[in-house]
Amino acid sequence: MLNIEYHSNLDEKYYKIIDTEFNKYADKNDVICKYTPFAFVAMEDNKFIGIITGNSYYKEVHISDLIVLEEYRNKKIGTKLVKAVEDFYKDKGFENINLTTYAFQAPEFYKKCGFKVEFIRENRENPKLNKYFLAKYF
Repeated sequence: MLNIEYHSNLDEKYYKIIDTEFNKYADKNDVICKYTPFAFVAMEDNKFIGIITGNSYYKEVHISDLIVLEEYRNKKIGTKLVKAVEDFYKDKGFENINLTTYAFQAPEFYKKCGFKVEFIRENRENPKLNKYFLAKYF
């Protein structure tokens, strides 16, 4: 009998299965996947102040989350975290860095970082939840 369960946090074993299956399917289709998570952590005086996370796969780098603690915002830390991702992945065969963000979050910030809006999916009920799809090409 099939049983489907909700999990809010996955065991590492599931991430390994995801990685293996992504790569197997890509290999079957003569595509190199190399699904690899990343995180860059900003620290000041041994205190956590920000993080940027994501994954690289195929020819793309995808930013999932960018968080800077509120008291450290507007000090270019977010910009430096984005730049760390760019510097790490440039000249490694990737074509772009991409991400999504909502209207109330950071589309203007990412535009200042050189990202271009590729698409906006409008929310019918709340324009603050318009979703921006952005990319920056190497």
